[in-house]
Amino acid sequence: MKTRTEKDFLGAMEIPTGALYGIHSMRAKNNFPINDQFPIEWYKAIGTVKLACYLTYQKFKKAIVSKYGSQYSVLKLMTDEQINALINSSEKVSEGIYFDQFIVPATQGGAGTSINMNVNEIITNLALRYLKQDFGRYEYLDPIEQANIYQSTNDVIPSSLKLAVIQLLTVLEEKINELRFDIEKLEKQHRSTLRLSYTQMQEAVPSSYGILFSTYNEALSRDWWRVSKAFERIKVINLGGGATGTALAIPRFFVMEVTNTLQNICKLPLTRSENLADATNNADSFVEVHAILKAHAVNLEKIVSDMRLLSSNILVINEIEIPQKQTGSSIMPAKINPVIVEFVVSAVHKIYANDMLISSLSGLGCLDLNAYLPSIGNALIDSLKLLIACNSTLKENLFSNVKINKSFAEKKLFSSPSISTALTPFIGYHKAAELANYMKNKEVNIFKANNDLNLISETQLQAILKSENLLKNGFLLSEIFHE
Repeated sequence: MKTRTEKDFLGAMEIPTGALYGIHSMRAKNNFPINDQFPIEWYKAIGTVKLACYLTYQKFKKAIVSKYGSQYSVLKLMTDEQINALINSSEKVSEGIYFDQFIVPATQGGAGTSINMNVNEIITNLALRYLKQDFGRYEYLDPIEQANIYQSTNDVIPSSLKLAVIQLLTVLEEKINELRFDIEKLEKQHRSTLRLSYTQMQEAVPSSYGILFSTYNEALSRDWWRVSKAFERIKVINLGGGATGTALAIPRFFVMEVTNTLQNICKLPLTRSENLADATNNADSFVEVHAILKAHAVNLEKIVSDMRLLSSNILVINEIEIPQKQTGSSIMPAKINPVIVEFVVSAVHKIYANDMLISSLSGLGCLDLNAYLPSIGNALIDSLKLLIACNSTLKENLFSNVKINKSFAEKKLFSSPSISTALTPFIGYHKAAELANYMKNKEVNIFKANNDLNLISETQLQAILKSENLLKNGFLLSEIFHE
């Protein structure tokens, strides 16, 4: 394999001739020997941030030349050809192209410097090709001097992370709503479909599947609302702040313009922090946003756990039938497992683990920077992608084809001693208990038990047990006094 020699202040290293990455990336790859892949969403966002930086630099140069004429040479500005080459190359990265040349793993040390340098090297070598130079000829264009102009790892990496998170939040918001709409349809469809409710996994009182689905709909509505508010928590960036938010060695023009340029490119509500040092130092916004994601994960786990329980056949015929998606066993014929539910449960527990990691590493930020931002960002993006996948598969592979055995659910309700609760306003607790015990001991439904015990007229019993009476909020005194 042909190689080229690259050098840094630590020494020299051989790099494959055709590689877009360079010595900084190779050192990171060797230092962090793990193969967990860096998120492509973050990689693309870094390309977008770099593009904004180069476009802002281009504006800066035009302003300098316009105001100072030939005197601008004292700043040793890049040539227009160099700037255009960097703009062209960063656009390629923002589209996700050449991601195979990003060789730094997600888990790493160094606060993200390796991430920044890997992208700088890809952009630089692409730009060198644009300039008709060989890869690695950094005397023509340098990954630090030019590709990293007026930037720091400490403002580029967190700003690009927030951009990637906002883009994924937009997708998640849409997916939550799509799932919620499907569940809302089930709520309306089964508004009067009676079922026996359960508390502490014991038979409780009459309810309906419409009511059950309404609880899922409301929970997802809250999730959607919280996710829509997460944009406000994550939109403030520190781009232009440099190493610690003081913007040392960065032109004021660049500091004031670069976030506006980025906002114009991506059409998202990003805004420059009024306190760049705070936005560089603290990671609590990531903790807050992930807490919102965790709340959504909790709701999804509750929903799918209910569906698994109701569709199981451990003791009786199941009231709910969820779609059969794949063969469940390599040895037991015709066995079907609730794989969609199990996928979601597995995913949300990964999210719970990510929440602990994000919280603990955010607290470990030290003085003017958090060195663990790569792991924080990787976990946050992982959770977002998991939730997007969960919502998508629940819509497509579970709630789109749920079937309810209405007649069995109703028969089960009227055969449960707990149905006697509906009669307590009319015959009192003790007589209702007598009715319940009779149903249990004789194994008969409420109609047969009441006929034998003659506690209430059959006409009144039929009226009380109509779905519209069982499901309304409370009883009226007129029902007791027969007004």
